[in-house]
Amino acid sequence: MARAWQRMLSGRRLDLLDPTPVDIEVEDIAHGLAFVARWNGQTMGDFPYSVAEHSLLVEELFGRMTPNAPMKWRLAALLHDGPEYVIGDMISPVKAAVGPGYGELDDRLQAAIHIRFGLPAKVPDTVKRAIKRADRVSAWLEATQIAGFSITESDRFFGHPDEGLITGLHIAPRPPVEVRRDFVARFETLLAGL
Repeated sequence: MARAWQRMLSGRRLDLLDPTPVDIEVEDIAHGLAFVARWNGQTMGDFPYSVAEHSLLVEELFGRMTPNAPMKWRLAALLHDGPEYVIGDMISPVKAAVGPGYGELDDRLQAAIHIRFGLPAKVPDTVKRAIKRADRVSAWLEATQIAGFSITESDRFFGHPDEGLITGLHIAPRPPVEVRRDFVARFETLLAGL
């Protein structure tokens, strides 16, 4: 059988096919996500727009959209793309072409991440839908601000967000070391609030 694990910088050995919560560390997640480019790297700026930056934005939007949500669901929003620290970020058309195997792998990794940090393996559907709504608003902002999409095109793909929701949100890709630090800091704040 082919090797199905990856050694992480923390020294952990994460089995991608059968991940266990004990092999997951937030520093590994933050580091990996800070180096994974969204939009296949096709964004403006001197640095790629990372999944870690996207995750911070989604958590911020989720908080704006559901201000009374418990901290555990804000943490789930921050970690919504957590598995991408080891499996990378694929644009939706590629995920569809890969088929259900990608989704199953993603689900197993997500469950292990959630359990590791005290969340349920599977978040309630209502929470998952709310995170997805924040994710779509994030995609609209990213598309219009750094990925070269027109507003009309973004509206067609992602839906036009409420202007009040996106007020003051400006995307400027940053160095991975800064994003990694901010991801870990936000994670620690949210975890302390559980």
